[in-house]
Amino acid sequence: MATVELRFSAQPEHVRTARLVAAAVARRAGVDEAVLDEVRLAVGEACSRAVGLHRSHGITAPVTVRLIEDEKTFAIEVGDEVPGPGADGSVPGGVSGRRGAASGGGLDEPEADEEDEMGLAVISGLVDDVEVRSGADGGVIRMNWPKTPVGVLP
Repeated sequence: MATVELRFSAQPEHVRTARLVAAAVARRAGVDEAVLDEVRLAVGEACSRAVGLHRSHGITAPVTVRLIEDEKTFAIEVGDEVPGPGADGSVPGGVSGRRGAASGGGLDEPEADEEDEMGLAVISGLVDDVEVRSGADGGVIRMNWPKTPVGVLP
């Protein structure tokens, strides 16, 4: 299993680079050419979401993108370091229960929640196999695509 990891500061201008790297690695991994635009769009949306979360919570840690090549699948994980609710629903560090905005700062919480939900809806529309996890250490969006078998023409 081959893995490429990309880390970038939470600046919107770096999202384009993440999209380009993801598409190049997906192509090399054997993802069907017909889905590369979906890969680019989904990664862009997930990275934009992570950048927005970091910026609204004042987190200076980088956004992490892991590109994972398996025998039959290609996966991309976009991680943020914004604490999510724990098993009991509490959130460490005084952050609001919503992942969209910090209490008392940034975007209005309902507006941030709507953007967050819209971003997740876009990703879900682009990717058939997507998983969203959130915990005390942050969140991860994992997206999976099948690889084209070697020797099989589309």
